[in-house]
Amino acid sequence: MRRLNFRKMLLTGAMFLSAGAMSTSTASWAAQPRPQAAADAPSLNVALTYQAMHANLVTSPTFWMQGGSAQIEGRFYHGWGAVADISGMHVANMNSSGVGLNLVTATFGPRYTWRLPHKQRYEMFGQGLVGVADGFDSTFPNLLGATSTASSLAVKAGGGLNLALKTHLALRLFEADYLRTQLPNATNSAQNNLQLGAGIVLRFR
Repeated sequence: MRRLNFRKMLLTGAMFLSAGAMSTSTASWAAQPRPQAAADAPSLNVALTYQAMHANLVTSPTFWMQGGSAQIEGRFYHGWGAVADISGMHVANMNSSGVGLNLVTATFGPRYTWRLPHKQRYEMFGQGLVGVADGFDSTFPNLLGATSTASSLAVKAGGGLNLALKTHLALRLFEADYLRTQLPNATNSAQNNLQLGAGIVLRFR
């Protein structure tokens, strides 16, 4: 229990620290000229996004959660790179049950980005990530009863579209990912979720 709470605090704290540090730097980059570098140029990118997730307790019914994410991507060879994603989601009352849910996921994996041939300011990407999901402040039934916290494998696959504004700044126009978790739910212990996001991307070349 203590290890789970420590991991929850660490992941949540890292997300908010990253958001605060990056937001203070945005103003200094806003005056830079428009980008000319290709999508396959080596770079380090940090994305801060708002997230909405269509989730489920078991197979049905479904509900919506809201939150945010911080992503760090290192792009190193012809559009190929690696990304780390920390997302935090919350719902106060799942399906009028009176039970809420907080969910933090930390996932890592490869991403491929390509620039649209006739729209040089647009970049599309696809990714496949794997990591851990931590649920807390909720109810997770299992064979021994129920707990208020639980952890499981998290698998995320999807992609999105960026619009470059300036050398160091882009918009994440949209991101759509399938997220599978395996938190205890007294039936199949599996959740299939659709995660949608949009925000800003800070780019370092």
